[in-house]
Amino acid sequence: QLQAYGGGLVQTGGSLRLSCAASGRTFSNDVMGWFRQAPGKEREFVGGITWSGGSIRYTNSVKGRFSISRDNGKNTVYLQMNSLKPEDTAVYYCAADGNWRRSVVNELSSSYNYWGRGTLVTVSS
Repeated sequence: QLQAYGGGLVQTGGSLRLSCAASGRTFSNDVMGWFRQAPGKEREFVGGITWSGGSIRYTNSVKGRFSISRDNGKNTVYLQMNSLKPEDTAVYYCAADGNWRRSVVNELSSSYNYWGRGTLVTVSS
């Protein structure tokens, strides 16, 4: 029901925009999160956005470089990634919490009930 796409190979300092498209169910009332998992590492929270976009949260390592937005009319969430670094290399996943209009973004992956297939982002040095 969720599919992340838009990954690819980019050089250090480059940009990519990931999209997360939903189908089969509207996610316009969910908190949406972005997570990533690098080779040999655990999945980590990247950022999230509440249903209205009124609250957006990022992990410290991406603050000022990544930006999350959503278009509820299109049932789509975006992750704009700028100034990419090799350490951003990972498979990126989007997730939805499955709850009704919560006002807080949770960093815990266990708080998200719907997960999409990931998309690989590779940043070359």
